[in-house]
Amino acid sequence: MDLKAGLWQKQTLKLAMTQELTQAIALLQYSAQELSTFLEEKAIENPLLKVEHKNVRSIERMTRSRKSNRPSGSSERDQNWIEQIAEKTDDTLQDYLLFQLNLVPITTTEQNVVRFYIETIDENGYLGFGIEEACAKFKITDQMAESCLKILQGFDPVGVGARNLQECLLLQVEKELSLTDENSSEDGRPPQQLLKTILSDHFILFAEKKWKSIAKMIKMDLKEIQKAFDYVQTLNPRPGSIFQKEKAAYVVPDVIVKLEDGHLTVSLFDDTIPKVTFNEQYFQELASYKDSEVGRFLQDKQNDYQWILKSLEQRRETLMKVALKIVEKQNDFFYHGQSFLRPMTMREVSEELDIHESTVSRAVREKYIQTPNGTYEMRSLFSSSVQTTEDDQTSSNHAKAAIELLIQNENKQKPLSDQDIVHMLENRSGIVISRRTVAKYREQLGIPSSTKRKRFE
Repeated sequence: MDLKAGLWQKQTLKLAMTQELTQAIALLQYSAQELSTFLEEKAIENPLLKVEHKNVRSIERMTRSRKSNRPSGSSERDQNWIEQIAEKTDDTLQDYLLFQLNLVPITTTEQNVVRFYIETIDENGYLGFGIEEACAKFKITDQMAESCLKILQGFDPVGVGARNLQECLLLQVEKELSLTDENSSEDGRPPQQLLKTILSDHFILFAEKKWKSIAKMIKMDLKEIQKAFDYVQTLNPRPGSIFQKEKAAYVVPDVIVKLEDGHLTVSLFDDTIPKVTFNEQYFQELASYKDSEVGRFLQDKQNDYQWILKSLEQRRETLMKVALKIVEKQNDFFYHGQSFLRPMTMREVSEELDIHESTVSRAVREKYIQTPNGTYEMRSLFSSSVQTTEDDQTSSNHAKAAIELLIQNENKQKPLSDQDIVHMLENRSGIVISRRTVAKYREQLGIPSSTKRKRFE
């Protein structure tokens, strides 16, 4: 073998990941809010780039325009929609508990301990620390610390100050027990003493629905335990949650699909994205200096502006192409609803559009589509396929909907097992899936197993 050292030229073709290409990819996957933030940051870096928000209407302006256009004889029900949104108040759970503390005739030490407990209460109304911390901090006995905790647990909302879920439910049952006859079972409710016994002594078995074991131990009919379970379902496991007042979150669609004259129309919703324009005045002022460094600076910033415009236009085109293809492939879904969603993968869309699969993934990332049947995340319209008895395919979403419908209509005293669902799907809907797949879909839907769905009355 002849091995010699030397220099040779070799020509290769490869794609270089330039800064501009990276920027174009990033813009494609940005949501409308992320894109607005990006453009505002770019406007700070590039003085030739102007970001105008004239096309973005604020809520206040919409409010004023609605008021001015309202007929003089309109009713109060027609008043501003913004007023119907729950306001976030400054009142907190701690404030409410401290207010009640001031009304209780107790010693200064007890007040300090209870105030310490209130400061540790979490947003759900549970105690943040144990009584050991109170004993160490205030140099008091366990009995004293427990007594102070009982004072707090007597406050409203019922169940506040509990150390765990079991104690929270018990506090609510005990409150009910103090107001009614302990053996009463009005309105189909179980005797309160039975509830107290089950929650105190058999809480884990009760929660895991191992009711036959409980029935043997307390010599009680399963129907009574079922009543107890139904009643516990009406209790509040998070008593502090009533003070969590958050403003409603709204989704702004990126794509709008409308049904007009029996035909579907597709459009992009750009109203939330600011308009990008060239700052001609600033450019002319700097260009008049006739300085080489200023000239290079202006050239770089001008190129940057052109790349952003190109990337934005490319983003629009790609998103529109993907949206049109989705509407084409999911035509029945847009006309008739979610149960008609057919199997569709990103690979299929990418191959038909002759683009990379990752481009489709970026295009639908955190994007929403408004349809005649509601607003959906675009990614949710893609689903895997499930085999049918007709050698055809249906979507996994369709299979989940069929499983959910079967369970809704089952006999609750004899709930369907996963294997029963397999046979019924094949015989009634022609959907062929395994028992494991049924179990997986059921868990994704948040539906418990047949043993935990069983009722005894």
